[in-house]
Amino acid sequence: MPQATLVGLCGSLRADSFNRKLMQDAARRFEAAHGGRFVEGDLRLPLFDADLEAQGMPEAVTELADRVRSADAVLIACPEYNKAPPGVMKNALDWLSRGKGWPMEGKPVALVSATAGRAGGERTQYILRLMLVPHRAQVLTHPEVLVGQAKEHFDAEGRLATESYAQRLDELLARLHDAVSAAA
Repeated sequence: MPQATLVGLCGSLRADSFNRKLMQDAARRFEAAHGGRFVEGDLRLPLFDADLEAQGMPEAVTELADRVRSADAVLIACPEYNKAPPGVMKNALDWLSRGKGWPMEGKPVALVSATAGRAGGERTQYILRLMLVPHRAQVLTHPEVLVGQAKEHFDAEGRLATESYAQRLDELLARLHDAVSAAA
């Protein structure tokens, strides 16, 4: 199988967020263990507005959709704000549901989350699973990577330092790679 392309979508726009660190560590681990390449999708999109869409799809939305469409798999790293995914993720998924085709259709999707609280984003992942149904994505159900009290689990380089979380992440990435291989 040729090397897989993994696209990452981070539900936190903050450059130093724990979810961005988790996504980047996952990308590094995926590339080291399975080859391939990682690209990040930019979620700095205009708010979804049907009037704006009627004027023509915004260039940033087209670029994101093309990036997702051309990838072999998707990794979503998403925090939990007020017991749900942040608006930036909902907005991106709303835009991706518009236009030609379904960019995530049939693609394996892995969910990871890191939060300051104890649950590690469990509600966010549950809600994201529901939000991804209309996208026709193949969302992996396990293992769940829910990094609670995140500041305690990353080292100075932004990598997971807690072995149990790192093992779970590696298992999830192996399942993601297997799903890509099965689809090829």
